[in-house]
Amino acid sequence: RYQIHTGLQHSIIRPTQPNCLPLDNVTLPQKLKEVGYSTHMVGKWHLGFYRRECMPTQRGFDTFFGSLLGSGDYYTHFKCDSPGICGYDLYENDNAAWDHDNGIYSTQMYTQKVQQILASHNPRKPIFLYIAYQAVHSPLQAPGKYFEHYRSINNINRRRYAAMLACLDEAINNVTLALKKYGYYENSIIIYSSDNGGQPMAGGSNWPLRGSKGTYWEGGIRAVGFVHSPLLKNKGSVCKELVHITDWFPTLITLAEGQIDEDIQLDGYDIWETISEGRRSPRVDILHNIDPIYTKAKNGSWAAGYGIWNTAIQSAIRVNHWKLLTGNPGYSDWVPPQAFSNAGPNRWHNERVSWSAGKTVWLFNITADPYERVDLSARYPEVVKQLLRRLSQFNKTAVPVRYPPKDPRSNPKLNGGVWGPWFKEDEKKKKADKNKGGNKQKKSKNKKKAH
Repeated sequence: RYQIHTGLQHSIIRPTQPNCLPLDNVTLPQKLKEVGYSTHMVGKWHLGFYRRECMPTQRGFDTFFGSLLGSGDYYTHFKCDSPGICGYDLYENDNAAWDHDNGIYSTQMYTQKVQQILASHNPRKPIFLYIAYQAVHSPLQAPGKYFEHYRSINNINRRRYAAMLACLDEAINNVTLALKKYGYYENSIIIYSSDNGGQPMAGGSNWPLRGSKGTYWEGGIRAVGFVHSPLLKNKGSVCKELVHITDWFPTLITLAEGQIDEDIQLDGYDIWETISEGRRSPRVDILHNIDPIYTKAKNGSWAAGYGIWNTAIQSAIRVNHWKLLTGNPGYSDWVPPQAFSNAGPNRWHNERVSWSAGKTVWLFNITADPYERVDLSARYPEVVKQLLRRLSQFNKTAVPVRYPPKDPRSNPKLNGGVWGPWFKEDEKKKKADKNKGGNKQKKSKNKKKAH
């Protein structure tokens, strides 16, 4: 499902927020369990944990080993949300994995865990293994030996980034070797995918694409990925069709011969034939996002959006070759590789954007111009209107944003120094008991709030 259909269309789930992927969203591992798969997760969760029901083991995974948050120290697994609000963030199933706190770099530690899972499972029985490595993400840390090949890189952040990636490459190789060693490989599908573009201020590079992580420019949303499997019909080919992260859910459930309930409104498509046989993608558009909370564009208006759309709102949509952005699109420079001096991107080399101030609509032909250099919004007003109408249609189906204020009870100090569920069920019961004296309407209101 698109973010607008889960309520998570604004930013990320913060450590201190009482928020998680809504419990009525059925997950991929839940569907695979229905058809006899063992399901295991290793690595970064980041879908919320404020109550027990939000934890990975309650959302379809038989086992979980990893972190609940988005980023922490690769060695100590400590994460600070703000000064004084710090805690340990490494879990084995539902408990803090203190016994694993022995200074192993997380990329290597997660790989060891994957090897153990594969060694102890019966390869004749189906298994779904979701590995969400922490790398490559700040803080930029890597074991010393991986730096040796990258001494020639001047920029220290870029050098660290390269070292982290070299370690990750080795990890993927080790996972592949384990699949072969324990007899899974011939009947397995390996999907490798990144979750967003690079952050040029922290060693990443999206050149020659525009923008960075957190923006709707191609540099922020066009991620690298590959599928490797003996089951692919066309091996070694490049797929240039439209593929979106929402497509993995129906694709993998269908491959596993699972059932997709007809009443679930999905935004994803089964794209296996597109990847395996080079067929056309069933997908003609991608809603990159509509974020109604993001800082509004000062000059945005309904008039600028032809009365169809308020261009103050941050959004982006792709339909066939066309891509439309509205609102405040975020950091929009192109950062060439030579700009990486130790001081961060050198403004002298940076390609500054010279748009006239006050622009809130952009249109690009991404097939012809993947670098988003030629804005066509003035030349093709009819296409702009067509895409704005599509945006407006999508927006009618959006659910309200879930972005609650921080909850002081989330402080790890109140939880044995560990980031973990803090919302206690008995508090809900107390509330319900209190309301028993009151009228029924009140009771259901409280229930809703707690949910």
